[in-house]
Amino acid sequence: MKRQFVLIALLLGAILLPMTGAAFASDMQPWRYNSHGAELPFSRSERAQAVWSSGACWSECGSYCAWGMAECLQRDAQGRCLNLTDKCDRYCQRQCRTRGGPLLPIEFFWD
Repeated sequence: MKRQFVLIALLLGAILLPMTGAAFASDMQPWRYNSHGAELPFSRSERAQAVWSSGACWSECGSYCAWGMAECLQRDAQGRCLNLTDKCDRYCQRQCRTRGGPLLPIEFFWD
């Protein structure tokens, strides 16, 4: 009787032990020597944070313009598509640029 109890306990332990390990595995990440943590070692300045925020906007907007050019080239001439893509890029630069920075000639209203 004692042997059967020990055998059942070992089998249940062998079955349940990997399940608890899998639950903790999602929380723990393997150590990597070149891994950068999500938390910065020092806080960003206001200007650096603005540049960081505009980078994400620029990346998304630029991707939209690139896909628009790929679609345009299937229907229209290359010169017209380049003009439209340039306008899209200028729009992205205006919208994604945060407060401050130099006045660029591409920011004029007649463009």
